[in-house]
Amino acid sequence: MSNSESASGERSEALPARRCTTIACGIGRELKRKWRCLRRRWSSPGVRFIYDSAYRVALAGVPLDPLRADRVLAFLTEEGLVDRDDIVAPRPVSMRNLLRVHTPEYLEAVQDTETVVRIFGVPASDEIARDAVKQQRRIVGGTLQASRLARRTNGVVVNLGGGLHHAYQDSGMGFCIFNDIAVAIARLRARGFRAPILIVDLDMHDGNGTRSVFANDSSVHTYSIHNEHWGETDVTEATSIALGDGVEDEHFLGTLLKTLPPLVETFQPGMVFYLAATDGAGDDALGNWNLTKEGLSSRDRFVFDLFRRRERPVPMVVVLGGGYGERSWRYTARFMAMALSGRVIEPPRTEDLTLARLRRITSHLDPASLTSDPGDYDWNLTAEDLVGIVPGAPRRTRFLNHFSDHGIELALERFGILDRLRLLGFEHPTIDIDLEGSIGDTLRVWSRPDREELLIELRLDRSRRVASGFEVLVVEWLLLQNPRAEFGPYRRPLSGQKFPGLGLLKEVFGFLVMMCEMLELDGIYYVPSSYHVAVQSRALVKVLDPADEARFRAMRSVLKGMPLAQASKLIADGGVLDAQGEPVEWRGIAMVLPFSEELSRMVGGAEYETRVEDAAAGVAFSLAPKTKSEERS
Repeated sequence: MSNSESASGERSEALPARRCTTIACGIGRELKRKWRCLRRRWSSPGVRFIYDSAYRVALAGVPLDPLRADRVLAFLTEEGLVDRDDIVAPRPVSMRNLLRVHTPEYLEAVQDTETVVRIFGVPASDEIARDAVKQQRRIVGGTLQASRLARRTNGVVVNLGGGLHHAYQDSGMGFCIFNDIAVAIARLRARGFRAPILIVDLDMHDGNGTRSVFANDSSVHTYSIHNEHWGETDVTEATSIALGDGVEDEHFLGTLLKTLPPLVETFQPGMVFYLAATDGAGDDALGNWNLTKEGLSSRDRFVFDLFRRRERPVPMVVVLGGGYGERSWRYTARFMAMALSGRVIEPPRTEDLTLARLRRITSHLDPASLTSDPGDYDWNLTAEDLVGIVPGAPRRTRFLNHFSDHGIELALERFGILDRLRLLGFEHPTIDIDLEGSIGDTLRVWSRPDREELLIELRLDRSRRVASGFEVLVVEWLLLQNPRAEFGPYRRPLSGQKFPGLGLLKEVFGFLVMMCEMLELDGIYYVPSSYHVAVQSRALVKVLDPADEARFRAMRSVLKGMPLAQASKLIADGGVLDAQGEPVEWRGIAMVLPFSEELSRMVGGAEYETRVEDAAAGVAFSLAPKTKSEERS
């Protein structure tokens, strides 16, 4: 089917070759996945997972990834390491069990939004505060369920949440409303479990709340390595080690190997709770340590082997703890893959995982469902279909001359974009399609049918002009904003931002990929309006012109290590200078996400790199003297 035929709205009955290949590859992957699942069941060390979709609650301004657990499970499923039988859904913890640890007065106070706002440190509506309490009750129930299963099976059970170790008996802090580990241990004791319990807390932040709860309990030892103490450390059974800031692998692992094994030999735990946090990673959004992926993997393997590779394995409950930003899931995924397979399996980038998931959804979509309207199940042309063909009737009815309004909404729903908006508190997202613009077609998503709060505005066109010799999907304009969120300590405004973003850039790119592949275009083309937009999408796209790529690399080099918001503001304020000492202004550079082999070669081959190197010889940027002095101070 030619591109011109695709544009007219007519479709061949045969599937496009590219789509057939996708389906065939999908079948092959599925067979391999099932084989890996069977093989794992014959030799698995026995790891179960606790998870519920209710874990997904997004709080605007808090850098917690609501899809952290989903991404870990998606990776493990793709690798054939888990299936549905390995995942157990938890119930929300009962008030009776919460009262085993938390005071009645505190549980009464938690129903007030002000209490939740203080714990999370960001503004929140009554609805969002209520959802956060419900989510954490579910997570506490998950850790409680994990402890039950671990005790019964003498195995390893992972709650893909939990680690709420800052919550005290009478207060919460640091994103922790309830203390899930303390509640689970209290219930174990109530049900007759008397063996010593060891908590291995390797969150970069101190496990102050858990240590306080068990301050006078000699049967529970809290072992914590962190950057600084957050509370009293002189308690009956505790090891509290503060390493300071900027900790690297050697210092951390040396401390762990020196101090944990002797404790295990003397304390002889009958169960261990392992808080396998990832906020010590060098790229964590809130952490100030510099642990590498190799360092964190060595940590997890050491702790796992210490308790499981022994004559009498110790039942283990694993909770996730801290880990901030959308890359944190990859550290957990490495650990889980190691625990299940005994070997290191490198997870994909978040961008690649998102695209793979969306492509898998696309492969199961009926193409007709995206082009037909509700109730339109035949191939007969209607009067509306002829509009734009018949002289005197120029009005179009299809988005990009292909997708119906119904099809666009279906794709947004199937790809989870509308669900992500609902998680952010927008319960009734409303879609508008505008085909009357002079440049491109526009898709808008509003928070409600009253259309007062604009969340997404996307203007697209198809063109053969912008990338010579190729037909591409052109992103003329993209706006993703959360008008109910506020900038705060964890989220600073970028240059030109009125509201914080939605955190949906990768999902929207996946939506564009689906369109591009169905229309059989060569790629996606856009010109980022600012430096921060270009950097955010860099993992997915290529710069079209080698001279622009040389300039972009030079700019990134001089701004290396600087927070993105600060770097963008620096450019806007004239803080980056060229070789002549003049301020460098951000100028739009054309970027593409290539699909066809020809376009991929043009922006990624050896000839392209040679032209980039040639262009780089004439590019030199530096920071303005004022900025250098500020950095030194």
